[in-house]
Amino acid sequence: MTFHIGILGGGNISGTHARAVGETPGVELVACWGRNAEKAAEMAARYGARAYRDLDRFLEHRPMEVVLVGTPSGLHAEHARAAARQGLHVLVEKPLDVTTQRVDTLIEECDRAGVRLGVIFQDRAAPDLVWLKQLVAGGGLGTVFLTSARVKWYRPPEYYAGSTWRGTWALDGGGALANQGIHSIDLLLWLLGDVERVHAATRTAVHAIEVEDTAVAALEFAGGAVGTLEAATSVFPGLPRRVEITGTEGTVIVEQDRVVSVHLRTPVPGPPPQEDRPASASATSPVVTDIRGHRRVLEDFLSAVRTGVPPLCDGREGRRSVELVEAMYRSARLGGPVAVRPLSVVEP
Repeated sequence: MTFHIGILGGGNISGTHARAVGETPGVELVACWGRNAEKAAEMAARYGARAYRDLDRFLEHRPMEVVLVGTPSGLHAEHARAAARQGLHVLVEKPLDVTTQRVDTLIEECDRAGVRLGVIFQDRAAPDLVWLKQLVAGGGLGTVFLTSARVKWYRPPEYYAGSTWRGTWALDGGGALANQGIHSIDLLLWLLGDVERVHAATRTAVHAIEVEDTAVAALEFAGGAVGTLEAATSVFPGLPRRVEITGTEGTVIVEQDRVVSVHLRTPVPGPPPQEDRPASASATSPVVTDIRGHRRVLEDFLSAVRTGVPPLCDGREGRRSVELVEAMYRSARLGGPVAVRPLSVVEP
C-alpha cells in the first residue's frame, strides 16, 4: 500500500522529515501545515503536496493516514492529539512533549482513537547501536556498572535569537538537557533500563536564554550501574557526542551513532560495517543533514502501522526520557538528589 503522509511544522526538522518521506518507497507527502505558513507552503511546493493555513482543514485532508509532528516541543502533544482525534497515526519528533502530564494525555488520546503513536529517536535504528543493544542484552558486557554520556555541543547566539521558541521553558521545555541531551538520555534508558535516582546541576553560562545551556547529572540505574551525563550548547567549538559503557567483561565507546572502540575479555563479532556519513553532516551543526536515521524510524513506524507490532519507540517508551529530564530539573532546582518517580504513569 502507499502511505499518504502529512507534515505538521515548517522548520528545519520538518524539512528533514520531508526529505525522509521523499526517499522512502511507497510513501507520498500529500499535505503540509506550519505556524509559519510561508515556510509550509515552500515545503509543500517542493514536494508536490498541498499547503494549508488552517490546521483543522489540514487534518481533514484525505487520503492521509499518518502525520509527522515537527512543531515546537511544547506543542507536540496538542498537535498529535488533534491528529489522533481524526483517526491519524502520529510519529512525533523528540521529545513527545515537555511534561509527562501532557505526554500522558497524548497516550490516552491515541489509545482511545486506536491509532499508533511513535517518537523519533533515531539512535534506536542505528545499526551500530542496535548491535550494542544486543550485546548488552545478551550479557556480552557482563554486568554493566559504569557509563558516561557527553553531549558537549555549541550553538551560536543566533540559534536562539533567530527563534521564537528555542531556549524557552514553554515551548522548548528546557535547554541542553531537554533538547540536545535527550537523544543520549533515551539511549541510556534503552540500553541500561530505568534510572532510580539523579543529582543534577544546571547553569546558563554563555547564552542569553531563560533555560540552561550547561548541565551535569549523576545517575543511579535500577540495575545497579552508576553514570554521568553532560549536556551543553555552550562548549565552543563543539565536540562529538560520546557514550561509554563499561561492564565486568569490557568497555564499548560510541561517538555520534557509531561504535568506535570495543574491548571485551571474550571477543564477539563486531558491529556492522560503518556507512559513510555525508561530508556536510556534523553532530555540532544546528541543522540535521543526514536523514538516514529519520528514514529508518519512518520505515519502522509504517511497518508498525501495517502489521500491528509496536514501533521502535512508542508513546510509553518515549515518556521515559521526559520523566527523567523532569527529575533532572527538579534536582537542579532543589540542589540535591531526587528519586525518579512516575508522576502519572499511563498503563497499557
